[in-house]
Amino acid sequence: MTAITSPHPSAGPPERPERPERPERPVRWVEDGPGARAQPPPLPRVTPSWWRDTSGAALWGLLLIVTALWVHGGGVQEVGSIGGFLTSFGRLTGLIASALLLVQVALMARIPWFEKAWGQDELVRSHRLIGFTSFNLMVAHIVLITLGYAVGTPDGLWATIVDFTVNYPGMVLALAGTAALLMVVVTSLRAARSRLRYESWHLIHLYAYLGAGLALPHQLWAGQEFLASTAATIFWWSAYAGCAAAVLIWRVAVPIKRSRDARLRVVEVRAEAPDVTTVTVRGRRLERLGAQGGQFFNWRFQDGPGWTRANPYSLSAAPTGDTLRITVKDLGDGSARLARLPIGTRVLIEGPYGRMHAGVRHHDKVLLMGAGIGIAPMRAILESLPSVGVDVTILHRVSSRDDSVLGVEIQALAQERGARYVLVTGHRIPDRASWLPQSAGHLGDVDALRQIVPDIVERDVYICGAEPWMAAAEHAVAAAGVPAASIHIEHFEY
Repeated sequence: MTAITSPHPSAGPPERPERPERPERPVRWVEDGPGARAQPPPLPRVTPSWWRDTSGAALWGLLLIVTALWVHGGGVQEVGSIGGFLTSFGRLTGLIASALLLVQVALMARIPWFEKAWGQDELVRSHRLIGFTSFNLMVAHIVLITLGYAVGTPDGLWATIVDFTVNYPGMVLALAGTAALLMVVVTSLRAARSRLRYESWHLIHLYAYLGAGLALPHQLWAGQEFLASTAATIFWWSAYAGCAAAVLIWRVAVPIKRSRDARLRVVEVRAEAPDVTTVTVRGRRLERLGAQGGQFFNWRFQDGPGWTRANPYSLSAAPTGDTLRITVKDLGDGSARLARLPIGTRVLIEGPYGRMHAGVRHHDKVLLMGAGIGIAPMRAILESLPSVGVDVTILHRVSSRDDSVLGVEIQALAQERGARYVLVTGHRIPDRASWLPQSAGHLGDVDALRQIVPDIVERDVYICGAEPWMAAAEHAVAAAGVPAASIHIEHFEY
C-alpha cells in the first residue's frame, strides 16, 4: 500500500492523471493498486422488484377488505346518532388496528419474498411506522367504543368501563394484550431505545406476539364484524392463522432445520483489536443457505446463560461451503461474549437476511464505503464481487491507521482483485455532520467524493457504519447525483 501526499486535494493515484487540479490544502489518501484476479462465488437470485409493488398493493387491499366488512356489518347505517357514530367508528378503528397488527407480525416473520424484495432495514422501518399507527388506532377504538356506549346509557362513563371489563367476553384478556403492546410501543420510542440494551429491548419486543394473541379472543367472541357473516369469520380466522403459520415456519421451523442441518461450531476466535473480535464457524453444506458476502444472520452461540437471545451480525468474509465468518465490535453483552467463546461452541442461525450483497447492483462499477466496524460487510462484498469486468473502489474511513480493522485483509483482496483501496483517516468533524475527517473539513462532502471517485454517478454505492456517519455519507452520495436505486444501505439501529 502506497501513501500519497497530494500536492492538491484533487490529486489521486498516478493512473488517474486526468483529474482537475484545485488550489486547496493537501489531503492525505492512502491507496492500493491493481493486482491478480480470482473467480468469485455465484451471485444469488434476487427477488423481482415487482414484489415490492405487489406487497404494497396487498396492504391497501387488506385495508379495503376490512372497511368493506365494516360497511357490510352495518357500520354506515349506525352513524345517525352521536352514540352510534362513536361506536361504529370505534369498531372501524379497532378493525384497522387489528389488520395492521397482523401486517406488523407478517413484516417481521422473515418471509423470504418480502425480506429479499424490501430488505430488513426497510421492513423494520415499515414495521415501526405501522406499529405506532396500529397502537394509536387501538387507543382510538377503546376511547370511541367506551364513549359511544356511555352516551347511550344513564349509568355514566365509569359504570360503562366497569361493565365492559366484567361482563364482556375476552375483555380482560384484551386489556392485558393492550398493556403488553403499550410496553412494546413505549420501549420502541427513540429515547427509550437509546437507554436499553439490545438484549433487553429484544426480549420486551417479543411481548408484541403476546399482545396480539391476547386480543384475539375478544375480537372473535365480541367483535360484530367477526361474527356478521361467514365470509367475515373465514377472513379473520384465515388472516390470524396465516400470520401464525408464517411466524412458526420462518421464525421457528426453518431456522431450527437450517441450524440442525448445518451443524455449526466455532472453530476460530481471533482478536482484531482490543474491542473487535472475528469468529469463524464451520459446518456442512452451507452453500444451501444461499448466503452472500455482506448479508447478515441472527446468531445464537450456545455458550451459557443468555444464549437464547439472537444478535444480528454481518458476514465479514464471503461464505464458503463449510465456513461463515463475522467480525464484531464490543457494543453490548452479546458482542462482548464473543471474545470468550470456547472453540467447539455450537451455533444456531437465522438467515441469511438483507439486500446488502453483490446481487443487487445495477452497474459494473462499484463504490464500497465503510466506517469503523462497518467495513466488515464491505470486505465480504469485495470478496463476493466478480473480479473480472467490475471496477471496484473501497473507501475505508477510520480515526487512525491503527484503527483500520481488517485493513490488511482488504488491502490484499484489493491487490488480488484489481480493486482500488482508499484509506481515509482522521477524527470526525465536530461542528458538522460529515463523512469526512477533520483534516479534510475545508472540503465539501460531495467535492471530496468526486475527487476520490470522479465517476461516482456511474456506480452502485454500498454504505455501512455508525448511523450518523451513514446518514452523512448517504446524503453526500445522493447529492453527487447517484440514483436512489443505486445506493445500498441497511440500518441495524433497533
